[in-house]
Amino acid sequence: MDSVTQAALGAAVAGAVAGRKCTPKVLLAGAALGTLPDLDVLISYGDPVSDMVKHRGFSHSLFVLIPFSFLLSWLWQKWQPTRFSFIRLWLLVAACLVTHPLLDSFTAYGTQLFWPINVPIAIPSLFIIDPLYTIPLLLVLLASLLWRDRIAKLCTAGLAVSTLYIVWSVSAMNVIDSRVEQQLAGTPLAGQPVFITPTPFNTVLWRVVVKGEGHYFEGLSSILDGNTEIDFLQKPLGAWPGQLDSEYQQMLERFAGGFIKYEQRQSQIVASDLRMGMGEQLAFQFALAENTSDWTSIEPIRVESPRGRLAQIPNLWLRLLGNQDIDANLCHVSECPQPSVPLASR
Repeated sequence: MDSVTQAALGAAVAGAVAGRKCTPKVLLAGAALGTLPDLDVLISYGDPVSDMVKHRGFSHSLFVLIPFSFLLSWLWQKWQPTRFSFIRLWLLVAACLVTHPLLDSFTAYGTQLFWPINVPIAIPSLFIIDPLYTIPLLLVLLASLLWRDRIAKLCTAGLAVSTLYIVWSVSAMNVIDSRVEQQLAGTPLAGQPVFITPTPFNTVLWRVVVKGEGHYFEGLSSILDGNTEIDFLQKPLGAWPGQLDSEYQQMLERFAGGFIKYEQRQSQIVASDLRMGMGEQLAFQFALAENTSDWTSIEPIRVESPRGRLAQIPNLWLRLLGNQDIDANLCHVSECPQPSVPLASR
C-alpha cells in the first residue's frame, strides 16, 4: 500500500497497543515504524527487473521483522527509556512493523512474508491506494489529537473499521470469482488461470484477466452490475523466442505467476506484467531482447507505460456504477473498434 496508508496504520496500531500511556509522540513513532519496511526501495539490485521482483522481500519478511523488533526495542529502551515495560514496548514495535507486510499481502504486487523461502503471498483484494481503507484511520488519528484521553479507544475503533473493509474486499473478490467460474464453465477457458483484482481506488469494480492459449481475455465486473455476465476483450499474449534464454524473463514469469504478455516493438521484445494496470496502461513493462541479426537477450530496460487519459476517469466511475456499455479499456463500446467476446457461447 502507499506510504500514507502505512504510516496511518502504524500510528493506529501504536495507539491501540500503547493503551492509556499513548501520546502523540507514540503515534508519530508508530507512523515511522509503519513505513520502515518500505525503505528497501532505496536498495538498487542492479537492474529494473531485480528491483521490482526483490521489492517487498527481506524487509517484509516475518522471519526478519520479528527478530529486528526485539533488537529495536532493546535499543529504544536502552537509549530512550519509556514508561512501557519491555514486553509492551516490543509488542508495540513488532505490531507496527508486522502489520505493514500483512496489509501489503492484500495487493496484487504480493509480499515475501516468509523470505528467504520464495513463496510470495498475494490476496489481491485491495488496490495499492484505496481511500476507503485509509480515511477511517486518518480520521481517528485526527480525533486522537483532539481527545487525547481516548487515543487508544479511537485507534482501536479505526483498526476495527479498516479490518472490516479488508473482510469486505475479500468477500467482494469472491463474488466476482464465482461469476467468472460460472461464466467460464463449459467453455475452452474453463480451468485456465484467472487473475482478479480491484480497479483503482475502490473495491466495487473489478478487473478480470483470463489467460488462454496465445491470447488473454480482459473484462470488468462491478458488484452493481445488473447483468453478471462479463464482456471480455480478447488480446494477444505474444510469445518469448523459444531458443532465447534470459534469467530476467524467467524472473518475471515466476514473479507474475505466468501473467506476462510479450510484444515486439520495433527491434525489441517488451514483457509486460498483466496483473498491474488496466487496458494498455500496464504499470511494469521491460525490454528484454533485441534483434540485430538475430534475437539476443539484453539487460532489462524499463519502458514507460502510456499514461491514463483524464477522459477515462468518468468512464471508470460510470462502469463502477454498473454501466456495462464501457469495456475493459474504459471505452464506450459504440466508440471502440474492438468487439467484446461472449465467452459463455464459446
